[in-house]
Amino acid sequence: MQELEELGKERMKKMYISNGAKEPVFGVATGAMKPMAKKIKIDKELAEELYATGNYDAMYFAGIIADPKAMTGADFDRWMDGAYFYMLSDYVVAVTLAESEIAQEVADKWIASGEELRMSAGWSCYCWLLGNRKDEEFSTDKLAGMLEKVKETIHDAPERTKSAMNNFVYTVAVSYVPLHEKAVGIAEEIGPVEMKRDGKKPSILKASEDIQKVVDRGKIGFKRKYVRC
Repeated sequence: MQELEELGKERMKKMYISNGAKEPVFGVATGAMKPMAKKIKIDKELAEELYATGNYDAMYFAGIIADPKAMTGADFDRWMDGAYFYMLSDYVVAVTLAESEIAQEVADKWIASGEELRMSAGWSCYCWLLGNRKDEEFSTDKLAGMLEKVKETIHDAPERTKSAMNNFVYTVAVSYVPLHEKAVGIAEEIGPVEMKRDGKKPSILKASEDIQKVVDRGKIGFKRKYVRC
């Protein structure tokens, strides 16, 4: 915790807080954590201790050094209980879950939960999975059904869930080749999605335009080598 505090920057702290982080927060840039992560590598016990502090930077770092394959569904549920805003739910918990063997099972449960951040984390987990794992690891019928669900419910979904659902359509179109055409069609049918944000102007999400930019660059089928940094 002391090492993390020493890496904190006021500018980063203000940015995290403007996005929803609450005290305690040090304001550590993710890149600044890499030397510590390289030294510690994987440490499940330390990750649990850090996550339990409630400090945003410590919780983020916990995701980097966690052992996803050793975590149970109950562990991930406990982490979600502590994820009080989207940068934790979608970029720490969902990312960590995406490296586990139970990722789809847990994500499906969260998507069905009706809770904004759990739903957001569930959809986000699929984005991380699709962008990393081989197409053969997924059921085309299942993903097609999920695209239909997005089409039917996105405009009435909770705000952060809208963003994750929009990103899901984009990710299927970009990273899951068997459903590229369907995802493009769904994105066009959905059209612009307004996402309200506390104290800020609403964001207008346009999956169709974002997909077209990737098509223009010839990057359809993109997969990243690693999920976690």
